[in-house]
Parts: sequence; C-alpha cells; structure tokens
Amino acid sequence: MILRSQLRVWLLTFSTLVHSSQPSAPEPVSAPLRELPWGQLNFLHTTDTHGWHAGHLQEPSYSGDWGDYISFAERLREKADAEGVDLLLIDTGDRIEGNGLYDASDPKGKYTQDIFREQQIDVICSGNHELYKKSSSENEYLTTVPNFHGNYLASNLDILDPDSGERVPLAPRFRKFTTKKQGIRILAFGFLFDFTGNANNTIVEAVEKTVQQRWFLEAIHDRDVDLFLVAGHVLLDSPEYNAIFKAIRDVQWDTPIQFFGGHTHVRDYFKYDSKAYGLESGRYMETIGFMSITGLSTGGKSTPRFLHHTNEAVAATPVFSRRYLDNNLYSFHQHTSLNSTTFPTPHGRNVSAMIASARKALNLDHRFGCAPSNLWTNRVPFPSENSIFSWLQTRVFPSMISDTARKDIPRLVIVNTGGIRFDLFQGPFTIDTIYAISPFTSGFRYIKDVPYETAKELITILNQEVPQVFDFPYDIAARMPVSGESYRLTTVSDATSVFQDRQQVPLSSLPSDGEDHDNLTPGYTTTDAAGSDGDDTIHSPIKFYKVPNIFETRVGFPPSVASTSSSFSSSQAESEPDTVDLVYVDFIESYVLLALKFLGTGYAEGDTKVYMEGKSLTAVISEWVERYWQGDC
Repeated sequence: MILRSQLRVWLLTFSTLVHSSQPSAPEPVSAPLRELPWGQLNFLHTTDTHGWHAGHLQEPSYSGDWGDYISFAERLREKADAEGVDLLLIDTGDRIEGNGLYDASDPKGKYTQDIFREQQIDVICSGNHELYKKSSSENEYLTTVPNFHGNYLASNLDILDPDSGERVPLAPRFRKFTTKKQGIRILAFGFLFDFTGNANNTIVEAVEKTVQQRWFLEAIHDRDVDLFLVAGHVLLDSPEYNAIFKAIRDVQWDTPIQFFGGHTHVRDYFKYDSKAYGLESGRYMETIGFMSITGLSTGGKSTPRFLHHTNEAVAATPVFSRRYLDNNLYSFHQHTSLNSTTFPTPHGRNVSAMIASARKALNLDHRFGCAPSNLWTNRVPFPSENSIFSWLQTRVFPSMISDTARKDIPRLVIVNTGGIRFDLFQGPFTIDTIYAISPFTSGFRYIKDVPYETAKELITILNQEVPQVFDFPYDIAARMPVSGESYRLTTVSDATSVFQDRQQVPLSSLPSDGEDHDNLTPGYTTTDAAGSDGDDTIHSPIKFYKVPNIFETRVGFPPSVASTSSSFSSSQAESEPDTVDLVYVDFIESYVLLALKFLGTGYAEGDTKVYMEGKSLTAVISEWVERYWQGDC
C-alpha cells in the first residue's frame, strides 16, 4: 500500500551516483526528505517555469530538467495505477520569457514549444507573460492550445483570430471529465488574474464579470460533479479567486474545490473553507507541487487499494494535503523508490536529449566572461557588496550608460529592480546567464534637460507614493516594481530574515523534527496555512530582503554628488547640475511620466526619445562583462 504518514522523514543514502540529465548540470546533494502524502486523487503542479526547462545548471537543488519531470510523472502514474488512485498534472502559465532556452531562439520559443508539449498535462492555462506580445499570444492560440487537445482552458481570455480578426475564446472555457481509475467527476476552469498589460489582440475579461456570465452559471449548476478544479495564473488569496469561490459556493455549498495558482513565484497553500484549498508551486522549475485529496465521492469505477487497508472513505470533510518538491533527481528517485538505472523512462530521456540539442543549437554556453563572485537579487540587503543591483548601480551603468550625442550631459539613470529576474552565480557568464538575469528586450529612453530638483525626487515617488496615490492594481509588483516573489515581503532590519505568513521562513523557527540542521543545505523553508512541513527537502533557511521598486545611478555628475548615498551636504548642493538627462528603461516609461505628472511637470510621451539607439539592458550588461570580467573561471 502507499505510505501515507506525513511525519516520516527519509535521509537519502543511494549508493549509486545520480546523474543529471543535462551534461553541464551539477549533481544534486543528498538531503533529508519528507515523503509524498498520497491520497485518493493526486496532482503534480508546475507554474511560472519561464523557459527554465533545462533546469538550473548552477544550482544542484533544482537541476532536474523537463525530461526528468516527464520520467517522474510517468513513474508516479505507474504507482497510481497500481494502487487504484488517480494522478493529474496541472500547469498554470508563464511558461515563457526568462531563460535562454526560450528567449535566445528566433522566433522565440522555437524549441520550447516542442519540449513542453511532451508532458501529458490534464489542465493548462495561460499566464500574463504569454500575452505581453501579439506573437506570443498567437503562438498560444495556434500551437500550444492544439498541442494539449482540449486540456488548455481559457475561462476569461479571448483573442482576435489571426485569420478572420474575429474575437474568439483562446481555448475552451471549461472542461468536464472523469478520472481514469475511480471515475471522479471533475469540472475544471482556467483563469487569468485581471491583467491589463496584454497586447491589443487579446482581451482579458475581469473575473468578477466572468463569474456572472450565463455559461459559467450554467456550468457550476451541474450537480453531477465530485470536484471543482480551478487552475489559474492567479494569486491564491486574491479578489479574483475569492469571487470564483463565492460564486461556486452560492450554488454548490459543499462540493470540494481545488484551486491551483501562480504569478507570485512563491510556494503557498491557502484555505478557503474546510472543503476548498489552493496550492501555488514556486517558479523557474525550482518546485514541483504535489497535492492530494482523500474523501471524494466517485463514479464507482474502483475503490483505491489503500482504502481497503485504512478507515478512510468518502468523508463529510475530505482531507487535503500538499508537498513542495525540490526539482532534482535525488528527490525524484526517493519518491519513486527507484535509482539512476531504473528511474528514467525512454520518453524522459528523449526529451532531455531534445533539450541538450536545443541548447547546443542556441550556443547557450558561449562565454562572455567569468563572474568572480555570486551577486544576489534578494539574499543580501540593497545596497551591499554582493547585491546585483549595487553592482549595476556602481560598476556597470557608470561606465556603459552614455549616448554619443549627449555624453557630456549629466544623466540620472533609473531602472526597475523587477527587470532583473535572477541571481548571478560565480563562474562562467554565458548567453544563458544573461537571459536568466534579464530576458527582456527593454532599451533606454530619456527626457532631456529635466530640472535636477525634479529628477532627484523620482526615486521617492516611484518607490513609495505612486502606487498609493494613483490606485494601481494589486499586480503592479509583477510589472514595474520588484520581482513577484519579493513584493509581499515585509521590511525588517538588515540583521533579520524578511518573511511573511505563507512565505519561506527560517527553519530554526519551525517545530523541531529531530533532525540535525547544522549540516543542511540552504533552500526553501516554507510555512503556509497548513504549517511548516510542506517542503519535501529539509533545508537550512535562506534570508530574503526587500528591495526597492527602482534604483538610480548618477552618471557624469561632479564627484561630490555622484554618490547615491542619502547623506547630503551644502557643498553637494552647490555643485549639483541645474538639469540632467533623465534616462530610464523603456518598460517603465508610463510610470516615469505619471510620477513626473505627480511632481507638477507637463512632460508627456512626445518629450521622450531613444537613448543609445539599438542598445538593450542585456546588451549593456554583457558588453560590460566582456570588457571587465575576462579570465579563466
């Protein structure tokens, strides 16, 4: 029978080597594990993979690739079939933008679409990144939706058909199906949060409006449903999911509901009521989410074997359980009771080979230089020596941000921290590295001769006041400000980890489980609505620090005012420039203009021009590395 204890902890002791599927990936490190809480109906969940389908080639804990995940899913399906239970796979969007495997190809996604389709996913939906550009949304409509044969759902998302121009649903609004082994009747939806930054060929219907539409109301009135499944690129604790939950509960007060979320890049679990829970499973192929439910009514196809050996049956209140898996082969081997010889499936091996071939074709290992140390987005305070933002602010931008025609004009450069998506690790700085750090194509624009007295106030406005004064939507953190995993963190002193409820928290603050934590590897230590035992791998904690929305660099200023320090003296005031060129990445132009308006100026889009034409943020970084970080790694 399937072991169901959530308290038992294993320590990996494989005598055989665990070989990563990608040749350059590091071997995962052995660690104590918690087992999977198998149930009657089980799920594997991915979200916000952002092109990281080759896995993390510099982080052992997350070195599994998409082929390894395919092998893992196939092995778990075998186990589920043998036990008479069901296993479903869910993906909740943002599969693109964030890694060279997607971003370095022309057209973008040339290889990842074929790689991703190899996984058998039962319910899949769009994220917001699929919709920023017309080309990527059309790729979803013309390629990804057909690839998943009716399993792709778009409950509140339409597209203008590229051929007819007609407004049509991107994919079916909902899907009703029964599970393979037990005949559990499931009604599934696929939602996106109330996103407004999409290209003009797509239409995102507000969720609160969608749940009032006739098709939705008719669907949720179906009484022959054992479980409502809501997959979405949506925060678990959000107005959108609360609206869906309320709409279903107004009609079906006791039918279980399982939500799957995304977008915030965190491991999270949320309780709506005793029969409704939600799971979010991190980011960047770091996490595979596992969810189980026991106590559902079924169509009577079979009774799971493990129920013959327990007192569990259809219950008045079903039991929901979750686990967050580190994406690596050690974890996969332990959870399948297999090893490096018996674990990989032919299908999984073939997909790993596809990934390796694509990486070679894209020349992702081409080296620009060698990073002498790790630089972090959130693991150190900003400013500090090992902050990637401090590195950009004090070393990269002062020597690289200069337009030939304006090189003698002082310039105040502002960049959003959300444009820097990932940490920089010591070692080879490759094409893959630059796409991991910043996959966007943002260039620079400027407004000339802005009074310095006005320009220097922008940092305060953009970091604090604009979201409050102008009532931006709650998802602003995933747009202009800091990266999604950071925006819910609470600011505390630099000496303390920065954590919040349902976030990653220091393991030392959790109840003791009898393990020696001194020798643990750093990693996720999550606490959520169900407690502190959600992570499969027991880690030592990592500190996370809040960073500002925006940071600035002063270039071409007199030395006494070039510093970005908050300290100020009368001599600085005397040497301040009267006017500056206000330079910024083009992605935040609307926010810059809004902040300038708040400061009482009349600047508009017509006052802006391209700065350093043809030069993107990623080009600036890679050229600096080529110039200053040469040498052997």
